[in-house]
Amino acid sequence: MVELTNDDKFLLKVLKDHGNQMGYKELNDICSEKFEGVRLILKKLKSLGFVDYEGIMPMFNSVIKMYKSPEE
Repeated sequence: MVELTNDDKFLLKVLKDHGNQMGYKELNDICSEKFEGVRLILKKLKSLGFVDYEGIMPMFNSVIKMYKSPEE
């Protein structure tokens, strides 16, 4: 099992606090104040099955959906 970083967990918490779904632009605005590399973190979390969005990398009009939380 892959160990999630604090940045991974923060991003998932933001999604959870917003009803498990939000636009990439809004998510990026919130997370970019805390850390860089939001797209790369989302790509990692998608490959681990935590989130999903259309395409390989999220774009500004992408909708990010969380499917499971780190506690599961």
